Amino acid sequence: MDIDFTRLRYFAAVADELHFTRAAEKLHVSQPALSGQIRALEEELEVDLFDRGPAGMTLTGAGRKLLPYAEDIIR
Repeated sequence: MDIDFTRLRYFAAVADELHFTRAAEKLHVSQPALSGQIRALEEELEVDLFDRGPAGMTLTGAGRKLLPYAEDIIR
């Protein structure tokens, strides 16, 4: 498995904002492009990283475990 660095950056931004539109603005990308990259990362890892619901977004257990590794790699 070869995880794309950009997808990890996008994941970390969405995890920080817990909002796709705000994260997309922060990253200077379109919201649909960002959503697609997050979905591709989830498919590659075969796990949901975010719980998406009417009350907003939260990280799943897998998302919480991935976040510190993603942040270390980004640094």
